[in-house]
Amino acid sequence: MTTMQLTRSDRNPQTAFYDKTLPAGIGWMHDLKKGQAFRIVDLSGNQAADTLLYDTKNPNDHYSAARTITEQKNLYLTTGSMLMAESGKPLVKLTADTVGRHDTLGGACSSQSNTVRYAHERAAMHNCRDTFMLELAKRGEGYAKRDLAPNINFFMNVPVTSEGGLSFADGISSPGAYVEMVAETDTTVLISNCPQLNNPCSGFNPTPIRLLIWNK
Repeated sequence: MTTMQLTRSDRNPQTAFYDKTLPAGIGWMHDLKKGQAFRIVDLSGNQAADTLLYDTKNPNDHYSAARTITEQKNLYLTTGSMLMAESGKPLVKLTADTVGRHDTLGGACSSQSNTVRYAHERAAMHNCRDTFMLELAKRGEGYAKRDLAPNINFFMNVPVTSEGGLSFADGISSPGAYVEMVAETDTTVLISNCPQLNNPCSGFNPTPIRLLIWNK
């Protein structure tokens, strides 16, 4: 369950046709064509990139944590993981990973979780669920609140305890670490670069990520 597959990519960032730095607390939504490669770089280390995936041609068919975990028989994501939609359709395959483990269970921070986990006065703090909804509203095209689903937390360390609970632990990512994936079908990616100041997974210091896309 905890096997890590560390794999570097031979793709050169200088040959990417898309290169964007996304500050902490900001959302991003982008379409990948089948066969395109997409890399998320943790520029400073210990950041959490909360991510959702959709079949571009059928957005109702979104990423499924349950399908993905069942398919790969592993709670965590790393090189070789196939990320699946609710229908069982493959969306993207992880082809490189210099961290070795990414969370599928912790979910996105929200106003409600800020209150329950930290303090009532933190309910108004910026959170990933609101960022997701803002990006979906900006996109339109039939996307709505109902299209939010349990997400992936790239770079986030959420060990499962011996009692079956979740532990939000210090991150295991490092500056410049990355995960890279290839689209198995036309896939829409939605990211909230987490603004969470209360969680050790980001070292209490949310930082930017870099997003790169190659045609092959």
